[in-house]
Amino acid sequence: MTLRTDGRGASLPSLDSTFSHDEVSIGLTRCGLLVDRAETLARLYAQHRDWTVVEEKWIEGRFDERSTRGSSKGIYRALSSRFKTAGSELPSIVQLPSVLDRCETVRDKAQVLYFYLLEDDPLVKYAVHRYVDRLQESGGDGLDFEQDTVERFLNEFHYDDGSEFDYAESTTRRWGEGLRSVMRKIGVIDTQQALQGQIPNLGTTPLLVASGYSWETHGDDWLSQPTGWLYLFQSEQYWDSLAKRVSDDPNWEASGIHGELRLQPVADTYDWAEPWEGEV
Repeated sequence: MTLRTDGRGASLPSLDSTFSHDEVSIGLTRCGLLVDRAETLARLYAQHRDWTVVEEKWIEGRFDERSTRGSSKGIYRALSSRFKTAGSELPSIVQLPSVLDRCETVRDKAQVLYFYLLEDDPLVKYAVHRYVDRLQESGGDGLDFEQDTVERFLNEFHYDDGSEFDYAESTTRRWGEGLRSVMRKIGVIDTQQALQGQIPNLGTTPLLVASGYSWETHGDDWLSQPTGWLYLFQSEQYWDSLAKRVSDDPNWEASGIHGELRLQPVADTYDWAEPWEGEV
């Protein structure tokens, strides 16, 4: 069986003129992935299953190590919003600690948490779609995260009413810094100084989450449009090897129609992640 990709549908749709003013924020200027704190928050929710209680515990415990209650609340609002926004395309928040426990590196954890950011932040998703287009057109050379490139994308963004993105230069600069921080965490940018990105390596757990996300989004035909792989900047040349890794996982099964490979979860998409039980 082979993975058939003829280029059709392999790119992501434009998100320009898609989102309203109310949906779009510049939250990335205040809060990046914050892997350790996001993991702690997920464990707090899995333990208490009540956001009101979780917020109280978060503020009382100063889990984010911020100096003031106000800044602590700001981080809580940003991180909890990502978890509250997530739908069935991603592991539930009570499963997420178990997913993170299976990650072998901090980068693996960041790649998983990155999906929750994408689902919550339309502006980040818009920018990622633009970069995936460049990746498909130019390969790794398209992953240029210089500030001029980021600002050009922002300047070309329109709200659903046709109006343009309009923030101060200092704000767009901080947003660009936030985006580069995310890209460093997930392995697209190598160092603090680097601006040119690369195709990141995927650990097993983020690969399973990216594949599950694609399956939940597109169903049986997800391999012709593996959105989760594209969000992690995996160009088409790597899809065969990624599909082989997924097919080798016991939680996925392979089948074929007319010689074309199909992959689907054996049971529910994220059954491999047990609801976490523990104390923070």
